[in-house]
Amino acid sequence: MQEQNYAIKTWAEADRPREKLLSKSPNSLADSELLAILIGNGTREKNAIELARELMHSVKNNLNELGRLEIHDLLKIKGIGKVKAVIILAALELGRRRHSTGALEKPVVRDSRQVAGYLRTVLQDHCREVFAVLFLNQANRVNHFEVVSQGGITGTVADPRIILKKALESHAVNLILCHNHPSGNLKPSKADEDLTYKIREAARFFDIKVIDHIIVSHEGYFSFADEGLM
Repeated sequence: MQEQNYAIKTWAEADRPREKLLSKSPNSLADSELLAILIGNGTREKNAIELARELMHSVKNNLNELGRLEIHDLLKIKGIGKVKAVIILAALELGRRRHSTGALEKPVVRDSRQVAGYLRTVLQDHCREVFAVLFLNQANRVNHFEVVSQGGITGTVADPRIILKKALESHAVNLILCHNHPSGNLKPSKADEDLTYKIREAARFFDIKVIDHIIVSHEGYFSFADEGLM
C-alpha cells in the first residue's frame, strides 16, 4: 500500500479500494478499505482510508463494536459528517437485517435457541434496553415481530395493554417476550420476573399464552421457559 498521506486518486489504480473491489472481490479488501468506500471522500488533512482507520481504531478494530455506534459517536471523528455517518449506519443496519432474516428462515418457532439467534442479531447492538415481542399463531408461526418499548441503559418499561392490543391486532395465540441487557449480564432481575408474570396473567384472559421470555446480550441468552420460570 502506498503512503497514506497522499490523496487516494494519486495512488496506483490497483491500490484504490473501489478499483481493487472491482478487479478482485469484496473479500480481498481490509475492513478499513471497505469502510473507506462508504466514507467516499476524505478531507484536506486525511484521505478516506485514514478516516476509516481512525474510526476502526476508535472501536479497537472490532466490527461488533462498530455496529454498536450511534450517529453521535461517528460524528466525533473529524471528517465524518452527518452524510457519511448516515451511510455507515445504513450499511450496518443492512448487515443486521440480512443476518436476522436468515436466522428465522423457518417461520415456525421450534426452540429458544432458534429464537435467541434471531434476537441477538436484531437487539445486541442496542446501547439501551429495548423490549420486543414475537407474535405467533396456533402453529407457532411468526405473524409479527415488534419492539414495543425502548428505555435507558439499565432498563425499560413495557405496557401489557399495548402488547395485548398488538397481539389481538395480529391474531396472535402465543407470545414470546424478549429484551436485551446491554450490560451483558443475562440474569433476570426481579422486575423482569414481575413483568413476565403480569403479562402472562393478563394474556390468559384473552386465551393468549406467553410461552417464553428471552433475554439476550453479547454474552448469550437466557430463556425463562428453559429455566422453568414460565
